Amino acid sequence: MAQDYNFFDNVYDVVRQVPAGRVTSYGAIAAYLGAKRSSRVVGYAMQVAGTANPPVPAHRVVNRQGLLTGKFHFGGNTMQQLLENEGVQVEENQVQNFKEIFWDPAIELAL
Repeated sequence: MAQDYNFFDNVYDVVRQVPAGRVTSYGAIAAYLGAKRSSRVVGYAMQVAGTANPPVPAHRVVNRQGLLTGKFHFGGNTMQQLLENEGVQVEENQVQNFKEIFWDPAIELAL
């Protein structure tokens, strides 16, 4: 792999493929990118995703239990509202049908 490898850009490429109405997790993205122990770094990438172009649907990335742990970075209830606008049910900062709508890049993006 080239030395100009940019982990954040690779994270953004994966997140841009998460369909509306589905969610994925920091850990699933990290594992897919071959950096299984880097879920926190995926979180850091989501924190600064607002400046990425094309846009990154960071609201579709939650923790491994379906909690909206990144909510603070959106301000107010923006993350929940964006998910609900896509038909995702959220109660008390948690995706309700998490297992049914979970999008695993290792499965979805398999060759």
